[in-house]
Amino acid sequence: MKKALFFDFDGVILDSVNIKTEAFYDMFLSFGKEVAEKVVAHHLAHGGISRFEKFTFYYSEYLGIEINQDKINELSNEFSNIVFQKVLSAAFISGVLEFLEYYHKTYECYIISGTPEEELKNIVFKRNIAHFFKGIYGSPNNKIQILGKLLHREAIDITNSYFIGDASTDLEAAQHFNVKFILVKAPHNKNLESQSDFVVDDFHSLLNKI
Repeated sequence: MKKALFFDFDGVILDSVNIKTEAFYDMFLSFGKEVAEKVVAHHLAHGGISRFEKFTFYYSEYLGIEINQDKINELSNEFSNIVFQKVLSAAFISGVLEFLEYYHKTYECYIISGTPEEELKNIVFKRNIAHFFKGIYGSPNNKIQILGKLLHREAIDITNSYFIGDASTDLEAAQHFNVKFILVKAPHNKNLESQSDFVVDDFHSLLNKI
């Protein structure tokens, strides 16, 4: 059976969490600072959930407005326009390129993200890291759905595979299939540390550890 490494993207491969946090804040600021701050707090606590789900929730929960698919798509496109160029210039998480260079030869590597899949693939190719990954997967499928399909289709050895993430959705996907979880520390995820198999500051501290 095959060994695999499953990576979240924002905050794990690229230091892009703040870019998207600022975009959510700016998009909702016209509804008032209190609403914008609620949006940011939810976004940080629920990293990895697709922006489509988030926009639906924010409009319904914080604004009392039910939005249709056309409006969701419009908001998602606006969000993409705000963040895309900034993400293309975001720094890599410290040590991740060296880690990928070393481990992609002995593990099958996959990206599993809440970012829309075509946008995600575009970013990965433009950042010249696509060759490290056997597969690049994003929304509309959620992380549990993606991971489940990969484990079944690729005959992955769960006992020797790892999910590397920074959000509750990453941890939940790993736990759902009993895959060991490596948490990349960040201010917004201290509550996940006790539930993780390994906790690291960056990828330098993970080299030669798995």
